[in-house]
Order: sequence, then structure tokens, then C-alpha cells
Amino acid sequence: MRLPKPRGPLSAALCADLAGDSIGPATVATAEALAAAATDPLSDEDLQLSLAICYELHYQGFDDVDDAWEWHPELLRLRALLEDVHLRALQTLVRGLGLDADLPEATVDRQLAAVIAADDGPSLSRYMAKEGTADQWREYLALRSVYHLKEGDPHTWAIPRITGRSKAAMVEIQADEYGGGAPERMHSRLFAGMMRDLGLDDGYGALWDDAPAVAFTSVNTMSLFGLHRRWRGACLGHLAAVEMTSSEPSRRYSAGLRRLGFGPETSVFYDEHVEADAVHEQIAAVDMCGSLVAEQPALATDVLFGAQCSLALDGLTAGYLLAAWESGRSGLRQEPVAAQP
Repeated sequence: MRLPKPRGPLSAALCADLAGDSIGPATVATAEALAAAATDPLSDEDLQLSLAICYELHYQGFDDVDDAWEWHPELLRLRALLEDVHLRALQTLVRGLGLDADLPEATVDRQLAAVIAADDGPSLSRYMAKEGTADQWREYLALRSVYHLKEGDPHTWAIPRITGRSKAAMVEIQADEYGGGAPERMHSRLFAGMMRDLGLDDGYGALWDDAPAVAFTSVNTMSLFGLHRRWRGACLGHLAAVEMTSSEPSRRYSAGLRRLGFGPETSVFYDEHVEADAVHEQIAAVDMCGSLVAEQPALATDVLFGAQCSLALDGLTAGYLLAAWESGRSGLRQEPVAAQP
């Protein structure tokens, strides 16, 4: 994977600095100006791409960037500035959707269920099941590839930061994400196979230049929660919301692919989630989050915040794509890169 194309002054300056050995004062000044002026940080192409570049150094990295950059103090300070803007925007988003309303006194698993029940965001899976065209499916997969080609990794950062029953439960969930020891069953591999079947380049990071800001916003949120011990509760809450809400949408996505003539070898990614996430729901809510809060009650608010962010960002992505398609526009920044023969 090589550095993506810049989308503004900050990502341009950052990419130029990463080719050298230091973050220039002009780059810091650009970041500060962007942070101060951004009116919609969660949809800001320059800000979200720059934050994603910073985080990617902790994952696969870039072929044209020295691995020593991963823990470079100047880069971490720059990242912290962007994280602060991103986090404040998440808090505003959750409040704006009413997902941070006071919840009744109850166990955390019931509070998580209440948060999910209160979510009334748009359903992309219903649209894809009944109306999504092949081209729209390709756009959707291109957008989601930013996360699904590293599926499981952002949440996995939290495992060494928790203990006991909550840790054992999280390992059980994440083991399935990684195929239970069978590399060909890893969810990232299954998603890559689906991309190939629809004619897309399944290379890691190959479609970053096509993906809009909302694709990075979702993954950046997971990375922020996973890479900071401070946000370990939010990381578990985010994962719990994913596990508690993905089984039925996955069934609909699978039905949408079959409607277009694709067989089980293509829909296996979603078929796998129908089964696995139905099992994971109680493990995530009770064993993972419930045990964490029982051991550390102060983390209950963070657990719920992580779940609220997951739901809110799913709604943001769905709203973005549905609005683009309704107006006859592509949901991507440019045509997706086709698979190489």
C-alpha cells in the first residue's frame, strides 16, 4: 500500500513530511487551522484522510513510509490534535441524534439494548436487499473495504487492556473474526473474495482514493477507541453494538446479492455474519461488556458512548450513500478501481 492522494493542504503536507524525517512547522500550523475552521469534521475529506494516514502506521503501514514514523513524537502530537477535533464531533453527533439520553437504571446489557432500540437511522441493508443495483453494490463495497479488509483489527487493540471474563469473551468473538484459526475463513478474506466477484480490486488499501470521508470516519473512530487505553470501554461498547445489530442486516445484504444472481460463494461473507453475530450478541452484551462494567463500574458511560457512536456512524454512512444515489450521483469520489486481470 502506498500513500493515498492528498485531499487538501493538511494531507498534502503530511504526505510530503512522511517522505522525510520530521513534521514541519507549516504542517502543524495547517493542522491547527483546519481543526479550528472545520465546520463538519466527520465529513471533512482532508481531516479524516490525514487522521487515517496517522492510524494506518499502526496497521499495515505504507510501502513509501519508514516504519520508524509509527511512534514519532511529532506525528503523535499532530494526531492528538486531530483526534480531539474528531472526538468532540462524535460527542456532538451522538447528542444531536438523541442517543445520549438518560437511560434507565439497568444492567449494561439492557442499557445497550435500549440504545439500539432508540436508533431510528436509515437502513442501507433494506435498500440493498430490494433495490441496490450492481453498480451501487460496487460502490458500497468500495466504501466498506476501508474497514472490512482489516476487519477485527481496530477492536483487537483492546484485548491486552482488559482482564478476566471480559477479556475471554472478547477473544472468543475476535477469534471468529479471524476465521477460528483457518486463514481462508478470516472475515477480511471473505470480504476480499466478494469484492473480486463483483469486479473490484481487493488489494489492501487499493480503493482508499475512491472512498469518501465517511468511510474513514467510521474506521478512525474504531482506531481511536482501540489505540487508547482511556477509551477501552468505548471500544468494547462499539464492538457490542456491531455484534448486536449485524445479524439481520447481514441477512438482507445476502438476499440483495442473491437477487442480483450471485451465489453463496459470493454472499458467504454476510452468511457468516448471520450465524456468528447471532451467537456473539449475548457474549458481547453480557459476558464482555457486562463483566467489564461489573469490574470497573466507572466505564459504563464509555461503553454506552462507544455503542452510540457505532449506531450514529452507521446512520451517517447510510444517509450519505442513499442521498447520493437518490440524486443520481455516485457515492464515491471517482470510479472504483477494477480488478486487475
